[in-house]
Amino acid sequence: MGTSPGAPQLSIPFFRVVGVGASAGGLEAFTELLQHLPADTGMAFVLVQHLDPSHESMLPGLLASKTAMAVVEAAEDMVVAPNTVYVIPATRDVTIEQGVLKLTSRPSSGHHLPVDSFLTSLARDRKDQAVAVVLSGTAADGAAGIQAVRGEGGTTLAQDPVTAKYRGMPENAIATGAVDFVLPIPLLARQLSDIAGYQGPVSPESQPQLIRSLPPEDPILADLLTLVESATKADFSHYKQSTVMRRIGRRMAARHVEDLEAYLELLRNDPAEVEALYQDLLIRVTSFFRQPQVFETLKRDIFPLIAAARADSQVRFWVPGCASGEEAYSLAMAWAEFQGANQLDKTQLQIFASDINQQVIDKARVAIYPDSITADVTPERLERFFSRVEGGFQINKGLRETCVFAKHDL
Repeated sequence: MGTSPGAPQLSIPFFRVVGVGASAGGLEAFTELLQHLPADTGMAFVLVQHLDPSHESMLPGLLASKTAMAVVEAAEDMVVAPNTVYVIPATRDVTIEQGVLKLTSRPSSGHHLPVDSFLTSLARDRKDQAVAVVLSGTAADGAAGIQAVRGEGGTTLAQDPVTAKYRGMPENAIATGAVDFVLPIPLLARQLSDIAGYQGPVSPESQPQLIRSLPPEDPILADLLTLVESATKADFSHYKQSTVMRRIGRRMAARHVEDLEAYLELLRNDPAEVEALYQDLLIRVTSFFRQPQVFETLKRDIFPLIAAARADSQVRFWVPGCASGEEAYSLAMAWAEFQGANQLDKTQLQIFASDINQQVIDKARVAIYPDSITADVTPERLERFFSRVEGGFQINKGLRETCVFAKHDL
């Protein structure tokens, strides 16, 4: 396996790529994972670990003896191939674009989050073919990447923290609510093998014929959605059908069911699976100051109009579909910054934030977020609006009190 400069030429356009992240304890975790993985899964594996840049990485040589797969050090413009393991160089970070690895220099200052960086690029590049795995490590690198992969319909796994040498990374990944499977490494490897063997809806070309040809009025699908609605009070019948079928396909893969009628029978007999499908159908991926230019436009063009037009001392905003609260709190922070920058009188701010998902509403009220938010929140904002707590950062009480969260179905 060598480098392939120039435009990528992928002869197998729809194979899955697995991003595996770790830091402290990563060598042991990687070794155990490779020892339990078959050599012919048809997937590519990119191992991303926090490494000492002052020492040449010995990982490729150490891991090559643990697997029959080819193990190579990632290089610029290297095209990923199935049944190959790629190891990040010690002095570089890696991303993936159109199936081609891209290397960048490690940042000399600030937070170094190579796992988040790779997994986020993997989510963009492979969509629902992306697979993210977070193993042993400290802090929260990987949590944001897990959310990005889940948001694109990919599959996410984390090592059971009880079995990890260092629990921080898997615990922070699990805390996002975006991890599909939490397993000790031997079972995690088996789950990856199962994912590789399941010819689920990773692309229109590879979807099971039943799902691909399903008409909108299909009675099995209608019965399935009616069952979900009766259990959760949520009507998904008007969702885009391709989205619904992609999410159903994920759950069918997780439960090793390839027939839609058999999956409907499983739902009828397993309330926990109904809840799992419901959670999978909901969109819960968000971040602080997502699309930063929008918040800058608000402060420059919109907030002055609101401040000039208000009839009393209170301003109210509504954030529908708020998920775990990041957008609502970003709006509150932006308003506070606008007031301070323009030396305006303190205005009573109230933000009503709603979502159909009670799980994320509960998380939004607590307002504790993992260390990975440092990728989206500036040090100045962390200092002004957050407090350090066990498990990450918590929105300060004053800002929390401006936001009222409620379950609400649009």
